[in-house]
Amino acid sequence: MGFSPDITERLARARSDLRMGVPIVLSEGLIVLAVETLDSERFAHLRTINGAPVLSITGWRAKTLKARAYDGDVARVLVPENMGLNWVQSVADPAGDLAHPMKGPLQTLREGSAGPHRAAIALAKAARLLPAVISADIGDPVGFAAAHDLTLISAEAVLNAERGTLRRIIHARLPLEVSEAGRLHIFRPDDGAEEHYAVEIGSPDRSQPVLSRLHSACLTGDLLGSLKCDCGPQLRGALAQMGAEGVGVLLYLNQEGRGIGLANKMRAYSLQDQGFDTVEANHRLGFEDDERDFRIGAEILARMGFSAVRLLTNNPAKVERMEASGIKVAERVPLKVGENQHNTAYLATKAAKSGHLL
Repeated sequence: MGFSPDITERLARARSDLRMGVPIVLSEGLIVLAVETLDSERFAHLRTINGAPVLSITGWRAKTLKARAYDGDVARVLVPENMGLNWVQSVADPAGDLAHPMKGPLQTLREGSAGPHRAAIALAKAARLLPAVISADIGDPVGFAAAHDLTLISAEAVLNAERGTLRRIIHARLPLEVSEAGRLHIFRPDDGAEEHYAVEIGSPDRSQPVLSRLHSACLTGDLLGSLKCDCGPQLRGALAQMGAEGVGVLLYLNQEGRGIGLANKMRAYSLQDQGFDTVEANHRLGFEDDERDFRIGAEILARMGFSAVRLLTNNPAKVERMEASGIKVAERVPLKVGENQHNTAYLATKAAKSGHLL
């Protein structure tokens, strides 16, 4: 390899480029930009490439727009010649006003391969952007990428990429309010994604199931005391219970907003203010119900020497995913805290649509 980036590093570069509004090139013959970071100048340049640009959105977003998704989870929308950047962004983002710019139904493609478009959407999701990309066909992807100094990667590499391996960077003593015998462990994936953390209380016996919680980062609830969710009370309640028992491991995973990122979570909150529930809001944005990867938590536990847990959760899916990832769940420990007048509907949706035991 020498100094040249490997496939994992090229994927990280592609995600970063999309976040900054820089195009990437797929070796299957497409130049791709994320709609969220697309500017008028690059959109105009895209128009100069032969063939109409194609706007790729997820099946969920297509359903919201009553557009046909011939590829199931992906819809490829032709961008009309008389429609500009505002139209493109309004198709991708529920905050846009579709009533004025759109004339008639969206025209979606049936022929051709959706694989490259599916890969491009996956990259946009991984970059914590709206899951919508715009692309155009180019004749010579290798030459085009070289001429414009753009990252070149294949759709196959994107779709078959393995999750980055976690490396434990450092751990140090961290006295906490709930226990002076606290220790914080920092884990960093080698694919350039966000770091994750483990808070260890006391000195748990590695041969016994440890009291543990998989907690997804929630800036609004954990730090700001938001009343729209129960995340903050669950975080503090889990740490308090571990402190009371004298041992435990809390995994703090950087998967804000069920894995869609803070900006998209705020978009979902805006939709909730319009009357949509949590799941409906995610779908209108183009996301799945839950985009998190709990295998990360299982890997951290294994790297810390644990093979079994008593899992603090109301979510049976976490139990199933821990077991599937090789961590035995000896007991599910309920964690029912934090209900208030602002999050009653949110908790009801978690129970009805996500199977939480509340």
